Amino acid sequence: CSSDLWGLWHFSVTIAMYRVKPYSGEMQVDLPRCMYQARSMHTSAGPREQPQQEVVDPSLQALEFRQEEILNRLYELKAAVDGLSKMIHTPDADLDVTSIIQVEEQIPSNTFVPDLDSLLGKDYGALRDIVINANPSSPPLSLLVLHGLLCQRYKVLTAVHTHSSVKNVPEHLLKCFGEQINCSRKEYQLGFTLIWKDVPKPQMKFSIQNMCPIEGEGNIARFLFALFAPEHNAVTLTLIDSWVDTVIFQLKEGSTKEKAAVLRAMNSALGKSPWLVGNELTVADIVGWCAVQQTNGSTAVPANVQKWMKSCENLVPFNMAVKILQ
Repeated sequence: CSSDLWGLWHFSVTIAMYRVKPYSGEMQVDLPRCMYQARSMHTSAGPREQPQQEVVDPSLQALEFRQEEILNRLYELKAAVDGLSKMIHTPDADLDVTSIIQVEEQIPSNTFVPDLDSLLGKDYGALRDIVINANPSSPPLSLLVLHGLLCQRYKVLTAVHTHSSVKNVPEHLLKCFGEQINCSRKEYQLGFTLIWKDVPKPQMKFSIQNMCPIEGEGNIARFLFALFAPEHNAVTLTLIDSWVDTVIFQLKEGSTKEKAAVLRAMNSALGKSPWLVGNELTVADIVGWCAVQQTNGSTAVPANVQKWMKSCENLVPFNMAVKILQ
């Protein structure tokens, strides 16, 4: 009996010691999926561990850059060829532009005197002054010719001065416009002042307060020739500008091959018309004649160009430039 009581007590104590709560529902348990776990090499590196940057060969970079430049140039050439192909298929593509200019009805240059107010704007009571700075080591001959043309159209008050930056200006340059006459400014329509100064290229100012300087002999020549108010169509104006740029940058400042190429082009154009553009003197002829004179005989002058130069020299406005060259 005593043994039964001891067994019953031991059983009750055992039940109380190892009793657990009843389990119900789903419980998430993290179980290992592999024996040796390691960090994945395909994920991005942490903030502390920066990946090593690949060292690119400089020659490879230069090759890639050159390839991109070549591709860009190819795209530009393709676009240019596409534009030319469209022009070829147009009915007027083979028409010579010079033939259009020759049959164009030009207004005679002496039929009227242009109004400065319409060209330059109204200036009440004040004399319109054109001030040009030029280097005596390279005289802008075209501006002297244009000055002579301006004197045929307007009453021009002329003056020549010397800047302190230059010394020993030749006498023929100081008197390039002849003897200066002191008269009242009210009697003139236009003032033309030439200052011999140490400048890299000719500079011009027309309105000191409202205008930035115009630089370059070709650009100044365009401005002065526009004061004659010539009426030309878009094709003629484009050809004039093209000739001015060509003779300035290639004939006057270019190499021997460039000068020879320009003279050949001039000879071809002068074989079709008496002047470079059409049947009248333009600023292209003035700038071109001066550029040929300043080549100093480094390139042989073709026959048509020689004949054209004599035609220019027979005009009165070219006399002063011819005297300076002599």
